[in-house]
Formats: sequence, structure tokens, C-alpha cells
Amino acid sequence: MSAWTEACNSTEGRPSLLIPNGTFFVGPVTFEGPCKGPMVVQLQGVLKASPNLADYDSDNWVVFQYINGLVITGGGTFDGQGASAWPHNQCPKSQKCKLLPTSIKLSFVTNTTVRGIQSINSKLFHMLIFGSKNISLHSLNIVAPNDSPNTDGIHIGSSSNISINSSVIATGDDCVSLGSGSVNISISNIVCGPGHGISVGSLGKYQGEADVSGVRVRNCTLTGTTNGVRIKTWQDSNVLQARDFTFEDVIMNNVYNPIIIDQRYCPYSKCNDKAPSRVEISDVSFRSIRGTSASRVAVNLVCSESVPCKNIELSDIDLIYKGVGEATTAGEAATATCLNVNGISTGKQNPPSCI
Repeated sequence: MSAWTEACNSTEGRPSLLIPNGTFFVGPVTFEGPCKGPMVVQLQGVLKASPNLADYDSDNWVVFQYINGLVITGGGTFDGQGASAWPHNQCPKSQKCKLLPTSIKLSFVTNTTVRGIQSINSKLFHMLIFGSKNISLHSLNIVAPNDSPNTDGIHIGSSSNISINSSVIATGDDCVSLGSGSVNISISNIVCGPGHGISVGSLGKYQGEADVSGVRVRNCTLTGTTNGVRIKTWQDSNVLQARDFTFEDVIMNNVYNPIIIDQRYCPYSKCNDKAPSRVEISDVSFRSIRGTSASRVAVNLVCSESVPCKNIELSDIDLIYKGVGEATTAGEAATATCLNVNGISTGKQNPPSCI
């Protein structure tokens, strides 16, 4: 921390904090600005988080905040040592739960690049970007077991102009998830799986959530994930808009729900009597989505009866049903399901379009 303080206050050249080769046991730490100028963090070694949850007074491990012009690089590793913490995660079962620590949090940072690092076995999210803008993330390797709960690779909220590309993400939850206030997000050349796919949402659970718009997902490959490209909103949600999304040139390998809009999202019991979602989804394009589906319903668009989805496009869809783990007959074809959806379909449609 003294090295960070000295570098942050330096006015000579472009100062950097070097974490050399070796393994370092690190408790919760916050690298805070503003600094006198741009900052470089060269992580060459391995940072290991404390496995003891009593060592954390918040849901963060390593935080970078209030910094303009940050670069995090060096080829090193953030090891969240999450295995001992995962059994204590009650969030998949209860709405009232204590969040475990996120490994890397970028909070109110601008003009920042994170490249060439690895994050493994986070306790909760690997990386959380909040209140930030003009962020480039690339050449990342993010890994946790497929049964590790809520270990999203990269979660974005209340942030704009974020680019994620050329990375490998294999986790127990979403490879990339976009929350409230995500605007102008580009995701490309991502290898995803295992995990829950690439998701917008869930949206509409809390008061005061902001609209989500301008999402581009291109040239990605998903393998063995429980979802492919997904938009999910809560039942009985607050009023919100989710619009201007393009999912294009995505390969699905044995993905359970390759294309899915779920406006009845509620992972807890006793949800069926909830009021419809009030998140308005519009201007969404699914283009050149191809590969294999592990479920027969390869395209599943379930929109709100209160605010139906509008301007939804299915273009050049080619998804073959493999029937993994299900009783199937030879040659059984994939199907598409639409509910409360308005839109168009063009080009090849396998399964036959429901729009």
C-alpha cells in the first residue's frame, strides 16, 4: 500500500506498481485515487485471497476506485480461493442473503485497460465493473468450477462504453452479465463454458434501476453452457427499458437454451402467482446463431403479457437438436417457442421461426 501511495502521488513519467513473481497472501485491499496521473499495475505473481470469511468486512477483495487512466496487466493471477466459501453462499436459495467477496472490483474508474491477467476460483464474481466508463478488457483467462455458485466472470452495472474481447471464461455462472445501467457494451471473441452463458439481466428487481441499451455480442463460442445468449427480467418487476441489442455470429456447442428471453425469471419458490414483468424489451436482433442445442426448444422467447417484446429479429438461425440427456427419437427436430413477441424472421430458420 505504501508503494501504491507513492506511485499514485508521483508526477514523474508514468508510475507503476509492480507485484513481482511469487505468491502473496493478501487480505481485502483498496487501491484508491485520484492519482496525479495515469497508473500502471504490473501483476506478475499470484495474489491469494484469505479463505477465511471473517477477514472481510465487506463483499470485496481487491478494489480499484476513483482512478483515471489505469492499466492492469502483467500476466499474473488473482486467486480468490473460493472453494471453502462456496458452501456458505445462500443467494441461490434465498433473496435475503449475505454476498461473498468479489475478487476484482473496478469502481468509478475511467479510461482503463485490463489485459493479460488470470482470475481463478473467486468467492463470488470474478470481476465487477460499477459506475465506470471507457473500459477495455481483453486477453483474460477466468476460471472456476461449473458447480461454484454465482461466480460470474464479468458483471457490469451502471457503466458505459465497455469492451470485452479475446478472452476465455469458464465459471459456475454467467460468463458475462449485464445489469442495470449498462450502456454501449461490446462483447466479442469470447470462448465461454462451462457456465450460464452471456446474459442481459436479471433486470427489474430493485427500485431505481436504469435502462440497459446498446449491447453488441459478436463472434463468440459457447460450449456446454446452460444458456446461450439470454435476456432475463424479474416477474412483478419495476418499469424499465431494455433495447438495442445485437447477438451475431455466435456458435453454440451443446448449449441447453441457445436463444432465450425469459421475462418470468424467478429462481425462488412461490413465484408463479407474481404479476407480469414491466421491463419493456425492444429492438433485439439474433443473427447467424448456429450449432447444437441440448434442449429441444432451441429458441425460447417468453415475453411479458404486460409489455410484449417488440421489433425482435431472428435471422439465419441454424440450431440442431442433439437431445443430450433426454429421451428422444432419431431425427427429432429442434423447436421454437414464442409468447407475447412481435418481430420478423429472415433467412434460414432451423428450427422454424415462431415469430
